[in-house]
Amino acid sequence: MNSFSNEEFDFTFLDEGFTAKDILDQKINEVSSSDDKDAFYVADLGDVLKKHFRWYKALPRVTPFYAVKCNDSKAIVKTLAALGAGFDCASKTEIQLVQNIGVPPERIIYANPCKQISQIKHAANNGVQMMTFDSEVELMKVARAHPKAKLVLRIATDDSKAVCRLSVKFGATLKTSRLLLERAKELDLDIIGVSFHVGSGCTDPETFVQAISDARCVFDMGTELGFSMHLLDIGGGFPGSEDVKLKFEEITNVINPALDKYFPCDSGIRIIAEPGRYYVASAFTLAVNIIAKKVVLKEQSGSDDEDDINGKTLMYYVNDGVYGSFNCILYDHAHVKPVLQKRPKPDEGCYSCSIWGPTCDGLDRIVERFDMPELQVGDWMLFENMGAYTVAAASTFNGFQRPAIHYVMSRPAWQLMQQIKEQGFLAEEEEQDVSTLPLSCAWESGIEHHPATCASTSINV
Repeated sequence: MNSFSNEEFDFTFLDEGFTAKDILDQKINEVSSSDDKDAFYVADLGDVLKKHFRWYKALPRVTPFYAVKCNDSKAIVKTLAALGAGFDCASKTEIQLVQNIGVPPERIIYANPCKQISQIKHAANNGVQMMTFDSEVELMKVARAHPKAKLVLRIATDDSKAVCRLSVKFGATLKTSRLLLERAKELDLDIIGVSFHVGSGCTDPETFVQAISDARCVFDMGTELGFSMHLLDIGGGFPGSEDVKLKFEEITNVINPALDKYFPCDSGIRIIAEPGRYYVASAFTLAVNIIAKKVVLKEQSGSDDEDDINGKTLMYYVNDGVYGSFNCILYDHAHVKPVLQKRPKPDEGCYSCSIWGPTCDGLDRIVERFDMPELQVGDWMLFENMGAYTVAAASTFNGFQRPAIHYVMSRPAWQLMQQIKEQGFLAEEEEQDVSTLPLSCAWESGIEHHPATCASTSINV
């Protein structure tokens, strides 16, 4: 494969010893004397690379198909494509985005169980064969618009302990699954496997165990009816930051034994997943500027709150809000906390503060209450872990533009990506520190998965 240049990715190299936080500070300093202090992101593509290594260390049998809906920034998609990841697309536009950067159709799963007929035809015309379904009506649409499709039956799960539940909208029950398999047989359609999604923000890893067990039942049904069942898609629900109750490895430590039990290495089953926030959440930090401020005296607010010991509360208005990047508060149940760009003085008092977005809507509140020192118009706040379900769903309501994104990557990370792109695989060394991004980690480039190779030293992308 040919090498590629950083111009293709439109990022800035981090000088040795510098971090993404240093770039944030640099960007802020550049506009310190200007009135144009627009909100902006700094995104570390090297963080995405580290997540890729971490994935294969924790889930060596599972090929990631990145959920494009989570963050469809072209630089993110290009980075993951260069690493050999697959892609979970939910629409014609997402398929076009991925294919326009050279991803072959076999590395795409059209993972939307309810598709417009014209978009099914688009998938067919562009070679995308893998797609999900969960109803008889969808089967009939596929039979008409894409009869050569490789279909994956999405089953419902118990997602009652997830932050964002999905089975209320998608998924077939075990009883319905048998009927759908029989109907697919009548329509001469090809069913190749089963998918599920335990919900975004999963808080109970045992949910995966039950879902994998249910998938095994549906596999057996399909095999009994004569289908060649060889694909299991375990969906998403993996955390992308460390500020969560349930850590990534706590989930994978439960998933791996379940996979070995119900879909052992010698079963010939290919296993994929649809991580989204896992890859991008921690890579993005958002910087917002205080554009207005209101001081509310205690007697004005009518508050009897003993915490308002300083006699006032503060309202800050910043230049991004819930109609922009912070839509994650409404749509993704996110709870965000500001980090001050300036270090407060040790003896500086704190006040009860609220933080508001720039629009004229009273709904546009980012933080209801947070204790921090008094700030001024022109000061900056930082919000970490802002890569998932933020920029992808942001609007320009009230004419406020989406923040610019400045991508960065260290030279060792870039060199490693070059090596992967050019050589296709790297030989693993013992227990490397992922944070140093060594130029040696195990994997095979390309999408073909070889289930028989199950040792932790083997990585198949």
